Amino acid sequence: MHSFVIVDQIAHWHLAIENVQIITSKDYLTSPYYAQLRHVRICNLCSSYRYQSSGYYVSLLAEAREHRVFPSVKTLQDFKYQTILRTISDEIDELIQKSLSKLKSDEFALPIYFGKSLTKQYEKLCLQLYNLFQSPLLRAKFSFNDKWILQDVSTIALKDVPQAQQEALQEFAKEYFSKPYYHRRKKQRIIYDLAILHNSSEIHPPSDEGAMDQFVEAAEELGFGVELITKNDFSKIPFFDALFIRETTAVNHHTYRFARRAAAEGLVVIDDPESIIKCTNKVYLAELLAHAKIPTPNTVILYKGKLKEALPKINFPCVLKLPDSSFSQAVLKIEDVLSLKKTVQEFFDRSDLLVIQDFVPTDFDWRIGILDRQPLFACKYYMAKKHWQIYKWEASKVKEGKFETLAIENVPPYIVKTALKAADLIGDGFYGVDLKELNGKPYVIEVNDNPSVEEDVEDAVLKDELYYRIMKTFLTRIQKQKEQSSKKQEEGIARRNF
Repeated sequence: MHSFVIVDQIAHWHLAIENVQIITSKDYLTSPYYAQLRHVRICNLCSSYRYQSSGYYVSLLAEAREHRVFPSVKTLQDFKYQTILRTISDEIDELIQKSLSKLKSDEFALPIYFGKSLTKQYEKLCLQLYNLFQSPLLRAKFSFNDKWILQDVSTIALKDVPQAQQEALQEFAKEYFSKPYYHRRKKQRIIYDLAILHNSSEIHPPSDEGAMDQFVEAAEELGFGVELITKNDFSKIPFFDALFIRETTAVNHHTYRFARRAAAEGLVVIDDPESIIKCTNKVYLAELLAHAKIPTPNTVILYKGKLKEALPKINFPCVLKLPDSSFSQAVLKIEDVLSLKKTVQEFFDRSDLLVIQDFVPTDFDWRIGILDRQPLFACKYYMAKKHWQIYKWEASKVKEGKFETLAIENVPPYIVKTALKAADLIGDGFYGVDLKELNGKPYVIEVNDNPSVEEDVEDAVLKDELYYRIMKTFLTRIQKQKEQSSKKQEEGIARRNF
């Protein structure tokens, strides 16, 4: 893959970087050679990105040529309207206060070069702002009024970087371009690039190390270049064709921001942001399943301050759930009214709505893995020893029950049919539908995005084929996306010629 730095004048850039070519905006915009290149990465360092300037057109035409450009036109629009400033998360705000707490002045300007800080104490803040405003050279301006407020984020022209900071800038740029995903691939058969988001420190990740290796191997066999990325790699998203999230997802979390960003950039992404929103909230799922008349245990949505009115609808023992709980955490079995009254007050500190379901005692839960609206795998997850759930949490440790993996054809048809019907309400992504079976009847407990795939568990029947099918879905979707894009371009050319 070709990598280019675009500048207004070659004299503005003095650093020679391996496998990176420096060209002018004029050459990029006017030379047929660059217009015809494929598999290109562009770092746009023009002096101005204002509307209809050369810098603006470099990013705009790069996207039209299907070159991967940094910054994107979307990012340029973010600078224009400053929309992101109004949606800074509490997490970023806390980091701002902590990072700038020792400053004595009322104003502060922070330069950010390729996501790096000139001063160690601002490194985390620089990285977070860089992830929000993905542009090579940035300046963030803050003012103090009771607390520090981010007032403005703007780009810096390459020629305006102070002489005293040039050496650091060049080191940051060299580090940036030396990362593996900027190098030309040695394997010529690689046709697309796949990012897999993971967290090696997660206590109970969706996929263990063995499964992750299998995903990578299957993807590479299909022609993907694969990079395992972490939450610190948000700025890399535009440089891939697809994103596969293998970290536990949540809406108020970086996994959702990654999915949203990937979808906005046109990547094929699993889990897609809409599926994350739908699946990670049990209140939404309860309403969705009830509306579609899909069988579930008796369910009550408890509103804050309305426990008295809801009590006649609640059967004991019951299961109390926070809407965004996962892996059986914040899911409690409640034996009586007194216990319920005490526990709901604690849960209401975290959510204004709670979910209460009848307790349905079974030896195991069904999990039907579904991809592209087709069943992929089936497991029985047995309850943890001397516990009513498949997971038993003890401090930071978790104990699991046994499992049994079955071929789809050996699963009762009504289990598979009900699981498919539930997953269809969410979309065509990758889901794990959890069901209980009582007296020959299925009851859907929930639909999970980001279902677990662990070595020798979910893959026990299909083996390597399980990973191949999932990766083949990415390939098929990318190819379909490219075909549709080419068709639209051809139709546009035909209309203009007509």
